[in-house]
Amino acid sequence: MSEATSAAGAPSANVFRPPTAMIPGATPSSASNVSQAFQFSSGNPRIEETRGFMHLYRNDFASSSPELPVGRKTMVCVLGVPNHMTYADFCQFCSSFIHHMLEMRIVRNDGVEDRYSVLIRFDDQSSTDAFYKHFNGRRYSSLEVEACRVLFTIDVQYTGLIEHAQTSPASSTEQPTCPVCLERLEQDMSGILTTICNHSFHCSCISKWADSSCPVCRYCQQQPEKSICFVCQTSENLWICVICGFVGCGRYKEGHSIRHWKETQHCYSLELDTQRVWDYAGDNYVHRLIQSKTDRKLVELNHYCAHADDGCGSCNCSIDTGFSETLLNSKVENIVNEYSELLTTQLENQKIYFESLLQEVEEETEREISEAIEKAATGNQKLQKMQAKLDKCDQEKSFFDEINKSLLKNQDILKASIVEIEEREKKTLKLKDDKIRELEEQLGNLMVCLEAGSTVEQLS
Repeated sequence: MSEATSAAGAPSANVFRPPTAMIPGATPSSASNVSQAFQFSSGNPRIEETRGFMHLYRNDFASSSPELPVGRKTMVCVLGVPNHMTYADFCQFCSSFIHHMLEMRIVRNDGVEDRYSVLIRFDDQSSTDAFYKHFNGRRYSSLEVEACRVLFTIDVQYTGLIEHAQTSPASSTEQPTCPVCLERLEQDMSGILTTICNHSFHCSCISKWADSSCPVCRYCQQQPEKSICFVCQTSENLWICVICGFVGCGRYKEGHSIRHWKETQHCYSLELDTQRVWDYAGDNYVHRLIQSKTDRKLVELNHYCAHADDGCGSCNCSIDTGFSETLLNSKVENIVNEYSELLTTQLENQKIYFESLLQEVEEETEREISEAIEKAATGNQKLQKMQAKLDKCDQEKSFFDEINKSLLKNQDILKASIVEIEEREKKTLKLKDDKIRELEEQLGNLMVCLEAGSTVEQLS
């Protein structure tokens, strides 16, 4: 992947070859049957962007045959790495083969913003084959469903370099040393990783970087999310509060930014489209400088030449450049002072506003504390009354307990007396029964005597 290293600086003319992919010893028809081309880009889109094609072996060609492709090189491409995997995560994922990697380059396929690809060049073919067999189809982690997709690389071709902004001469040459450890980037000694913004590092150095941004230019491979209104989720006519960062829609939508100003008194708001600051209290724009879209420099808003309607160039005001620069510097200094005074005034107003809010909170807290104390005092009185009632109930309970004990004793006495009465009644009944039997016997004897007497009389 020697062509990839030259893209970090100014690519040479022999690198920009026409996008044709040929396997050594293969015809064009056979090469098209086993290869597939992917457009890729690298670099910071705001500064410069390198574009090209990478020709890879097809998946069905590699999987249909149990043997590896014939004519393969010591280059592979890992396609579709998720953006949430940082450079350090990827280096840790393939850490067992880091010492065999001469160079790694991070690129992005056209039309795919949430993923990136990694071009890897190894020191020998055996290491390349071992890496392919070990990582192809393997999941990045046990918590993810996505698997690693490794394809052998046939060729990498660069088609051009697009410059979006003026760069300094120092940034157009490849850095010979690692920006982290300041050691030379020697491919034969250790692996080199080139980030998506075309900055090269040692793999061991970039592995210590925590996030997915570049340590040099801070360019992040994850695309920033589009701003939306915090309330209605719209993405049109947005304004951001320069005090607290609240993003709301303008008055031509739902007017949430104006509502935010009425609720918080944050009167300065920045329009995201034009980068202009609006003062709700004064109902006008309060800034003087904006950023030019052509060269990204700060220019004065509505600045025009006083001697010509079409701007400078037709009068003598553009001759004395030193005087104009001095005048511009003085204007900028006055504008900075004006901004400082405006911000100081706004911050003082916000201080008074928040102090009033804090005072209201303190008063509310004191009122709640006094109410809690009153409730506690009332609760103590109720507790005392309940305690008195409880003591009275305890006395009544003890009194009733004594009465219950006396009643139980009387019950035992009454039970004993009832038993005695029952026994006495039994004895009385027994005596009565005995008397009745004696009387019945005597009556029987008497009746016998009378019958005998009557019989004697009849006989005589």
